[in-house]
Amino acid sequence: MSTGKKSRRVRRSFKFIFRLIQLIFALVFVFLASFFVTLAWRSPDTDKVEDKKIATTETSIGEKIDRIFDIEKAVNEKRKKIRHYVLLKDIPRHLRQAVIAVEDARFYSHRGFDIESIARAAIVNVEAGEIEEGASTITQQLVKNLFLTQERSFTRKVEELLLAMSVERNYEKDKIIELYLNTIYFGSNFYGIYEAAHGYFDKDPKDLTLAESAMLAGIPNAPSVYSPYVNFMLAKKRQLIVIDAMIKAHLLTEYEAEKARIAEIVLKDGYY
Repeated sequence: MSTGKKSRRVRRSFKFIFRLIQLIFALVFVFLASFFVTLAWRSPDTDKVEDKKIATTETSIGEKIDRIFDIEKAVNEKRKKIRHYVLLKDIPRHLRQAVIAVEDARFYSHRGFDIESIARAAIVNVEAGEIEEGASTITQQLVKNLFLTQERSFTRKVEELLLAMSVERNYEKDKIIELYLNTIYFGSNFYGIYEAAHGYFDKDPKDLTLAESAMLAGIPNAPSVYSPYVNFMLAKKRQLIVIDAMIKAHLLTEYEAEKARIAEIVLKDGYY
């Protein structure tokens, strides 16, 4: 066997071992995260403690997290800085559904982070040898946008997880999606759904059509790529992915989806 072939085999072996180690670490993280969340949400009055006095004064891990972060105060301070805050009642249901379908399909069933998504993304990324699929929930994206930097490190990820858990303990899901839509970046220097609706379509969020909502829902994944002002054709392709995700989540009929696919999109600045 030639030296070149041996070298390639060695590199492939090292690559395989590296991916295997990554997968093991990812699965261990999933297990520990699941265990930690179970502890955080366990209420002290449900534990089998003989001394009732101890049971009534004991503080759960989740409550300690809330005290550390004081999440409600932090969120209120951030909200005051939003010039045009849009309440949930003024955000079309199809827009909320579109965002959830494409960004976090299990949004209403997890508690801040999604174990299944983490495991699936870990396997996909290990097999690909690079980051191809993310696993951040809408809640994690919210706390990252509100409180954290874009730094990628284990410490920052843990902090993101703790913040997401605190948000989930303090707010109903509908409030979380409301906060998310008011703070997420929609590309072309538009932050929040009010700016995006007016910036792209010159209308209030409540007046957005299903087709327009699906296009907006596709932007946050990669704002510099999917903004229709940057590349309308890529934005349109992304819109179709969002619509397909809504069908998969049983949020649209095929008839409704087809109407949205062929609906004319007219942007404020004349693009279509």
